[in-house]
Amino acid sequence: MEWARAICYSGYREGQSPKTGTYPTYEQIKEDINILYNMGFKYIRMYDPIVYSEMTCQVIRDMKYDMQMMLGPDLISEVNNPNCPWLKTNYSDEELKARAKRNDANIDELIRIANENSDIINVVSVGNENTPKWGANTVPVERLIEFAKRLKAGTGKPVTFNEGAIEWQELGKLAKYLDIISVHSYPLWGGNSVEGGLRENKKWYRRMKELYPDKEILFSEVGWATSSVGFAQIKEEDANEENQKKYIEEFWKWSDSEKIIAYMFEAFDEPWKGGNTPEEPEKHWGMYFVDRTPKLVLQN
Repeated sequence: MEWARAICYSGYREGQSPKTGTYPTYEQIKEDINILYNMGFKYIRMYDPIVYSEMTCQVIRDMKYDMQMMLGPDLISEVNNPNCPWLKTNYSDEELKARAKRNDANIDELIRIANENSDIINVVSVGNENTPKWGANTVPVERLIEFAKRLKAGTGKPVTFNEGAIEWQELGKLAKYLDIISVHSYPLWGGNSVEGGLRENKKWYRRMKELYPDKEILFSEVGWATSSVGFAQIKEEDANEENQKKYIEEFWKWSDSEKIIAYMFEAFDEPWKGGNTPEEPEKHWGMYFVDRTPKLVLQN
């Protein structure tokens, strides 16, 4: 991939949610893509092979913007994971078979959408955070390898997998079937102050280059939340607009100079995420508020 600025795009507004299938309209997507294009973003990342991602491709095409999309399959768990702290599951064998069948269908749909929008979609992903010991959407590595083979054969596009830096240390078997190693690195979740945030990103980038010297390495999620209540991993005083501005500006100065592709997480705040606490971090990683006004990092 040619170097350019990149960002994660999931533009659900108030009252919209993938859980209910209430997606942004064509005009709302057009507003979002216009904002991101004018901010200088060439690459966007979306997560689900659904009508929302298809419509986003159409918007980019209609507006004749030089933008490309990384698209994933939105996998759900195929095994019970007793180590997930917030979701205890006990699916039966039949239920797990049904969930695996659903994932197979999503891979097929991803192949269809990628082929029908091959001018926009430049990378397809096997999955997103499906291997952590704490995860709620656990998928066996053997299945991820199967998906990688199917995506490569079905689309001819570069294939990646989106996962945390810690987990990538154990994924050499899967990496053999990938073209790109897409890394998530969140210093804030790791309890780091903003002063040490960039140092943490640099450490993991060096580690990934050591582990996978023959692969393209990029960050598919980096960012800084502007609010956090109720999560022990994040100090409430560290999650604010001032620190987001400092972190992102320092990160971009480094990644731009090194020509490292990094999808900033994320474009817009998403109120549908997480639980019922309005100030919890999952809702506040955007560089824009949900009403599309810029946060401090973008005000100048």
